[in-house]
Amino acid sequence: MRIAMIGAGYVGLVSGVCFSDFGHDVICVDKDPSKIDRLNAGEVPIYEPGLDALLAKNVAAGRLQFTHDLPAALETADAVFIAVGTPTRRGDGHADLSYVYAAAEEVAAVAKNYMVIVTKSTVPIGTNREIGRIVARTNPDLDFDVASNPEFLREGAAIDDFMRPDRVVVGVETHRAANVMAEIYRPLFLRDFPIIRTDLESAEMIKYAANAFLATKITFINEVAALCEKVGADVKEVSKGIGLDGRIGNKFLHAGPGYGGSCFPKDTKAFARIGQDASSPMTIVESVIAVNERVKQRMVGKMLDLCDGSFADKKILVLGVTFKPNTDDMRDAPALTILPSVTAAGAEVLVVDPQGRREGEALMPDVIWTEDLYAAAEGADLIVILTEWNEFRALDLQRIATAMRASRMADLRNVYTAQDARAAGFEAYASVGSHSYIHD
Repeated sequence: MRIAMIGAGYVGLVSGVCFSDFGHDVICVDKDPSKIDRLNAGEVPIYEPGLDALLAKNVAAGRLQFTHDLPAALETADAVFIAVGTPTRRGDGHADLSYVYAAAEEVAAVAKNYMVIVTKSTVPIGTNREIGRIVARTNPDLDFDVASNPEFLREGAAIDDFMRPDRVVVGVETHRAANVMAEIYRPLFLRDFPIIRTDLESAEMIKYAANAFLATKITFINEVAALCEKVGADVKEVSKGIGLDGRIGNKFLHAGPGYGGSCFPKDTKAFARIGQDASSPMTIVESVIAVNERVKQRMVGKMLDLCDGSFADKKILVLGVTFKPNTDDMRDAPALTILPSVTAAGAEVLVVDPQGRREGEALMPDVIWTEDLYAAAEGADLIVILTEWNEFRALDLQRIATAMRASRMADLRNVYTAQDARAAGFEAYASVGSHSYIHD
């Protein structure tokens, strides 16, 4: 199949590379000429494990190209995927669909032959029907179908998620479109991965409902963690105990500083607004959004307690600022709420993150970036684990505690235990939802 992928951001680039690895001919289109130049030079503009090697392999095989020339990309395309951003619209919480609708209009203006116009971006219910109206209005003579094909990629594990998915969701209205989509996903069909064929609205709803449910699991265990701290329970044991129930499952039950990233924050807000507009409020989702914001402030409170009630003139070393490990994505990362509160209160904050600096420097201009974790610990008053990169799971805690002016740790990802910290000589330790001690 011949595929045009509009948008060479995270979703578009990963999807385009993986489709080319299926054996399809893929052209990724983006309006940013510098991004296209970098891709044509073999440089991947995002950090995703394994993506650079897979991209190079398929470029070398002649199956993958990058361009800003949309008409050329559409000339022989069987399907065009729209994979542009749908950020939260400023002021009202709705998804901003301006990029999606602009892409649909541009496709319609230059397309000549039959194609399936596939929405890969996360869009509210009814968006694909509006795309159909836009295309028909812009080019009344064009023969086309619209399909909804939401993505379910975890940053840091996106290639595996694409190649071995839990399911593929395809919303279509005609057999012709269904056949094109079946051919595109034929390698997965042959290996018996579940492919759900449904209507446009249900496909759109599946994406939002899935993300809202996962965000709810994270927020639920964070509330349980707060209660555990009050009553003396250990949230890690609680998570294990409830996660072994097959009806619940053990994923997304890890207490921490709240969810972030490119999906959950914007999608929960959009889902809540969809419910409000349809006079069917998503009250659970609305509560999840509010609680997630409170969780971040609770983390600031933990850090403040470890600093004897004042951040003024304190030196704080922060390990990890990306919203999760194995990505350079800083979008809505808890660090963007937590660290500005700390620096504004007078602390000097040093940050170590394997991939976060590229985006983080502009977003957090008041922190100091460093590569040498142990050197940064010299004279520090508090060390904070904010993102659980593998590099931070086997630290020489004794060396760190000895170097610090005040050996205190806020372990906001529960990487270690109070016993680990005490054995290493830390005078104070706080985790999320389990045993902590101060000046013990």
